[in-house]
Amino acid sequence: MSQLIKPRVPRGMRDILPEQMIRRQYVIDVIQDVFEEFGFEHLQTPAMELSEVLTGKYGPDAEKLIYQAGHTGGKEDISLRYDLTIPLCRVIAMYPQLPKPFKRYQIDPVWRAERPQKGRYRQFFQCDADTVGSESMLADAENVNLVYQILSRLGFKQFEININERKIITGIGQFAGVPTQQLGGLYRSIDKIDKIGVEGVSSELKENNIPEDVIEKLLTLLQIEGDAETILSQLNHQLNDYETAREGISNLQKLIEYITLLGVPEEFYRVNVAMVRGLEYYTGPIYETVVEEPKIGSITGGGRYDELIGSFSKQNYPATGTSFGIERIIDVMEEFDMFPSSVGKTVTQVLMTVFDDELMNESLKLATKLRDGGIRTEVYFRPGKISTQMKYADSKGIPFAVILGSDELEAGKAGVRELASREQNDVPLSDLVDHIKMLIHDGKDKM
Repeated sequence: MSQLIKPRVPRGMRDILPEQMIRRQYVIDVIQDVFEEFGFEHLQTPAMELSEVLTGKYGPDAEKLIYQAGHTGGKEDISLRYDLTIPLCRVIAMYPQLPKPFKRYQIDPVWRAERPQKGRYRQFFQCDADTVGSESMLADAENVNLVYQILSRLGFKQFEININERKIITGIGQFAGVPTQQLGGLYRSIDKIDKIGVEGVSSELKENNIPEDVIEKLLTLLQIEGDAETILSQLNHQLNDYETAREGISNLQKLIEYITLLGVPEEFYRVNVAMVRGLEYYTGPIYETVVEEPKIGSITGGGRYDELIGSFSKQNYPATGTSFGIERIIDVMEEFDMFPSSVGKTVTQVLMTVFDDELMNESLKLATKLRDGGIRTEVYFRPGKISTQMKYADSKGIPFAVILGSDELEAGKAGVRELASREQNDVPLSDLVDHIKMLIHDGKDKM
């Protein structure tokens, strides 16, 4: 006999068991419903892309995390997708006939060779909504509104959508006198301000040979605080001589105007001049959502990337989008018990018990009747003690059981037991479907 293989999964990857899948599906359903309310349509792309499609788009730090997916004898250099944005850009280039603006959403796994930690996995789902073909800041404001609507419906009470503009960061660099060739390093250093603090960023900039007087000017602007109007007014005063910065400030002023009109409360967003987002393809407004507790990093992120599709096509298109980190969202919801009680342990609503072999046929007929009536029904496969069948239903969290013995059948009835209360009533077979539907509805009303 061969040696047993220890059952385990690779680091940073997980099995999602049925009870967890029910919670996951609840979150996905909420996200998908909001996406479709806003007119986004579903798209699916392959899990693997040609490596040339993915490389050269994310920046050197990110590209180290791309999983190669070649196989022996393979003639193509392929990789697992790192995100859902680059595959979208490839789709737009391949299907130029798609009507513009093109609004799509995609909910699929991506892979990154990350160092596993809380809220960070090597395989995880992203939920993206993107608009291609519009330069309007209304498209970006809609992204912010999506974040607010989805998190609110999921029960989040305290979250903050940080908003910035890459053109403003570029303008700040120009104002401080950072050479153009060092702007990429500037972005990467500023992006760490939440992790290493102002002093840490200052030290890192010094290591990159940026003069101290330049660093001082940079950090002064990066620490401007106040409401959106105050921050943008101060930036406009300081950066008025720099065209790129003026354009970025104007974009944010219009974006803030739109999200106000869309009804996003001011307490849920702020202009954060020090927020950069690491991916190099962003060209305009960027946004990132954080929660104070637990310290899990951002739970949504996105921005405008007007030059990325041009990597695949002579015809470029403006584009913007946002992404929801469903793994982190679920982790937060589980930690703070945010799932509604209606999200149970099982999808099954009724266990159809089997009293004995002679009544198996009648039990199967009744189960079929329940299913035809729209009630999710599981049949217990082996006739036996009803107490054993009840224990099984209890262990799975099935709320109701139907019992059909010879006495019940002769009387034209079935016993309906509510597992939580142990209460049982005999119900005419003709009324059974309606009765159980009423119990299910009443149970939801109490939750």
